[in-house]
Amino acid sequence: MGYLPKVFISLLMVVGLLSGCTQMSLAYRNLDVIIPWSLSDYLKVKGEQKSWLDERLKQHLQWHCSTELPGYLTWLDGLEQMVRDDQVTAAGLQARTREAEQAIARIARQVTPSAVELLGRLDDRQVQEMQEAFERDQRKRQKEYLDQPLDEQIAERAERMQKRLSPWLGSLSAAQKARVQQWSASLGEQNQAWLANRANWQSRFLDAVRHRDQPDFAPRISALLQDRQTFWTADYREAYARTEQAAISLFVDIYAMSTPAQRQRLLKRIADMRSDFADLNCLKTAAN
Repeated sequence: MGYLPKVFISLLMVVGLLSGCTQMSLAYRNLDVIIPWSLSDYLKVKGEQKSWLDERLKQHLQWHCSTELPGYLTWLDGLEQMVRDDQVTAAGLQARTREAEQAIARIARQVTPSAVELLGRLDDRQVQEMQEAFERDQRKRQKEYLDQPLDEQIAERAERMQKRLSPWLGSLSAAQKARVQQWSASLGEQNQAWLANRANWQSRFLDAVRHRDQPDFAPRISALLQDRQTFWTADYREAYARTEQAAISLFVDIYAMSTPAQRQRLLKRIADMRSDFADLNCLKTAAN
């Protein structure tokens, strides 16, 4: 998944349409985890680098609030209208997903110059620390998502999805849980493709940073941040398309099975999310 904010990366998948946004208001209260990436996971900035980055983060955050946040409110309006009209369809969710992807692309373009400049300032020790962090990340995810029998991977994936859904719908019915299990089983060994693709991207990124003194450094980093699909492995490219469609189908079916109480809970969660955004000081300032 790389360095872009996890909350926006989660929006790439339809799963993120319901699970990712709740983290967004929290992120606005913690500059170091929003733009351009969650640095604390992979890189230690120090001294003048930190002061420089803090100032850039504030600038990016101000841009994001004035430029992107109003669109998120519109996006939430569209999601709410789908529920109120009882029109949670594959086409509608596909449209919301494409809108989220466009937002991610705009953010990537905005923060790339800062990312290039910061990475160009790293010393050799920091690059080594980044490599070690990537290696730890791969070992951790290998253990968490791959080093167990396939049936356990499927069961854990289903459990994670149920946990994502429950804040929005409450307790799932037996039929809804069975549909989640079916969804998880249909994805099979997707964990393997995802982790291999992640490792491939990290390797390319690290190689570019190691050669940060070369003339092609900036375009290499820019491509890795802005055109990630270009670097997908063949297996992951196939798995991604399949996974997205499976997620859309899942949400359509789960909603179709939902009770009136679950739908009211969903509408309340969307309303609460909108209220959280509207209460952000930066958005109020931008509107004045």
